[in-house]
Amino acid sequence: MPTTPRAILATQEVDAQAPFPFSAIVGQDDMKLAFLIAAIDPSVGGVLVFGDRGTGKSTAVRALARLLPLMHAVADCAYNCDPADTAALCDNCRKRKSKAHMRAVPVVDMPLGATEDRVVGALDLERALTRGEKAFEPGLLARANRGFLYIDEVNLLEDHLVDLLLDVAASGENVVEREGLSIRHPARFVLIGSGNPEEGELRPQLLDRFGLAVDVKTPTDVATRVDVVRRRDAFERDPVRFHRAWAGEEQKLRRRIDAARARVADVETPDAALEKSARLCIALGSDGLRGELTLLRAARALAAFEGEATVGDAELRRVAPFALGHRLRRNPLDDVGSTVRVERAIDEIFGP
Repeated sequence: MPTTPRAILATQEVDAQAPFPFSAIVGQDDMKLAFLIAAIDPSVGGVLVFGDRGTGKSTAVRALARLLPLMHAVADCAYNCDPADTAALCDNCRKRKSKAHMRAVPVVDMPLGATEDRVVGALDLERALTRGEKAFEPGLLARANRGFLYIDEVNLLEDHLVDLLLDVAASGENVVEREGLSIRHPARFVLIGSGNPEEGELRPQLLDRFGLAVDVKTPTDVATRVDVVRRRDAFERDPVRFHRAWAGEEQKLRRRIDAARARVADVETPDAALEKSARLCIALGSDGLRGELTLLRAARALAAFEGEATVGDAELRRVAPFALGHRLRRNPLDDVGSTVRVERAIDEIFGP
């Protein structure tokens, strides 16, 4: 029997540079679940992870990339265009016929000190100097199209780059007009951000663009800390052997993600779930309707992951802190955190 591209990805030979396996990450269940939800339904809107240093934030992002199924893309396109989505093709793909191939979903790191040219793209100086041609050199946004854009220390990002990301996130395309170039290309990606809240807050406009937000903390019990250190030490001493030991768990998780992505569109959302979502958002005083939409999409993705056909109270309760906690107005008369406020409202709407 011929091996399918997806099977090739699942059984590919592990090298010493492969990231730490996602399924081997100890604890941090909220963070892992938020990433899985974003992988199942990218329309949820991305994930923000704030917390202590050394709690596995970057490790989880890079590990997630190996779990994602392969995607169809135009073989020689710099923007990973989907040949089946003719409305979202770039100008080059519209003008010519090209072969499609299977490739890994891109997970692109955006360094904190990245220049605007590196992010959006710029004039290809080599071709300009050697051939006298004006050509566009795609940036990080082009590489991240149809994938994930990861920004570590996102709360330290410069304001002009924040404004740029907000524009692209709202429109789904990147427009570059400079040095005689006028380029427009698709830039639809899942934004993943991480940071340490002690180093500064995130601008409210960018915070609102993240569908889910999770706080992670350093584990305080001895057993968990010992397990973390033991697994990390085993991975660093012999990464190939460690990956082989966890290959079965990785394959199970990959299949669950695949199955959830296939069934998420068929998960039903009854009126009772819609009403409770609305009542919960009203009780919390969240602005706009983005919170309710994100809550429902995340609950639907969780139901698909768990093999449920309908969104119920259990799914709404589980994802509500992720979807709503970062959207609350600050109450100067209430000194508890947003997580506690969400939990109170959940108990009021759903019962303790």
